[in-house]
Amino acid sequence: MNTGNLLYKKLDWPLIITYLALVMIGWISVFSSVYDEEHAQIFDISQRYGMQFIWIVSSLVLASLILFVINPKLYDVLAWAIYLGGILLLLAVVFIGVEVNGSKSWFMIGPVRFQPAELSKIGTSLALASLMSSYNFKMKSFSGMLRIALIILIPMLLIVLEKETGSALVYVSFVLMLYREGLNGWYLTFGFLGILLFLVTLSFSPFVAIILLFGLMVIAKTFISKKIFPHLIFLVVFIPVLIFCPRLGELKFLSFASSLTDVEWLALFIGPVLISQIYIALKERIGYLWYIITCFLVSTVLIFSVQFFFERVLQDHQRARIENLLGIQEDLQGAGYNVHQSKIAIGSGGFWGKGFLNGTQTKFNFVPEQSTDFIFCTVGEEWGFVGSFVVVALYLFMMVRIINLAEKQKDNFTRLYGYCLASVIFFHFFINLGMTIGIMPVIGIPLPFVSYGGSSLWAFTIFLFIFIRLDLERWR
Repeated sequence: MNTGNLLYKKLDWPLIITYLALVMIGWISVFSSVYDEEHAQIFDISQRYGMQFIWIVSSLVLASLILFVINPKLYDVLAWAIYLGGILLLLAVVFIGVEVNGSKSWFMIGPVRFQPAELSKIGTSLALASLMSSYNFKMKSFSGMLRIALIILIPMLLIVLEKETGSALVYVSFVLMLYREGLNGWYLTFGFLGILLFLVTLSFSPFVAIILLFGLMVIAKTFISKKIFPHLIFLVVFIPVLIFCPRLGELKFLSFASSLTDVEWLALFIGPVLISQIYIALKERIGYLWYIITCFLVSTVLIFSVQFFFERVLQDHQRARIENLLGIQEDLQGAGYNVHQSKIAIGSGGFWGKGFLNGTQTKFNFVPEQSTDFIFCTVGEEWGFVGSFVVVALYLFMMVRIINLAEKQKDNFTRLYGYCLASVIFFHFFINLGMTIGIMPVIGIPLPFVSYGGSSLWAFTIFLFIFIRLDLERWR
């Protein structure tokens, strides 16, 4: 037996089998979600389940080409060309693409639709891996961070132009890979803080968000400086002052200031505190204090940008979905309909589920987009907690396996690419399941390997099998 055959025995079969299991679960779920008694054959290509079979077969062909034909060295060599090709496709679709559900992000080739945003994640991952594995690259330098930011932001902004905000948000997941490679924890903290302030500003007001921000900054300074008692006293005294300071305008001797807004009252009280901290940071050269001050100022700008982003960037249906999620408004017959029906479907499945083709929510089409974005409803209703647990376990195994294999790599390029792959799968998995159970806004991203659609299945198959083939090289 030649060395080539021996080498291919080292393919990561647990990962391949997990992929095949998810693909088969997806095919069966698509069949069940759009089942038509007049077209009862699962191979009927006039129906979505028949087309999904074609996507599966073509995906397996692509996987075979990647494993047995294409030289794995090409991925590093052609990484930038692949990235540039993805950018050009994203640009082209803005001008000559077709519009589907309000998003101009699809190419139409005969009866087949293709979404370049799915493939651009692969190009971005390859470009990041190529850049960050190059000789003398320093991620923590300004030029290093700038180049990383540009690689991620360029496709992200182009996808936003296509009105595909959900797909654009997937690029945020690359931060997880950057964190593994040594990204300062402050960046992740700031990211979570930004999400929190966005939600608080929408749910309540900028006034509440600024008070929360101020309190969090004081707490951060408390733990870093280790001066707990004085900061605790300051927090207990000053926060109530901030909460009630707008009421001062009701006092007669301050009637001249009654026209001030709530936020302007906050500025009168927080301003002197901020100035004093800037003075201390300058005088005593306290590095961490500059981080806190900068974080506070940037976060304040973010708070006042929320309304602009919410009203001018997001589309009407996206705003409505977020408002439903946050409880700002409840529209169970409109924007909240999908999630409401999804939760009914999953909840009705119980422990064992209703059985294959016996889901009433599924059978009577109560959940829109059930074969694509809401495919997990079918699993939950027909296979219950047990089936849902199996699907979740398969995804967790896949992600952990990818991370473990990435850590074993001698080649930095493969390790970086593996972490990009795990990060993107995690984001899709977490957001998609969160959408179906009502803890995340509906942003329209598929469940990898399971949701109906050729673009998604092809892209994730290529994404995964490139890594499997690159992993094989460590046995040489």
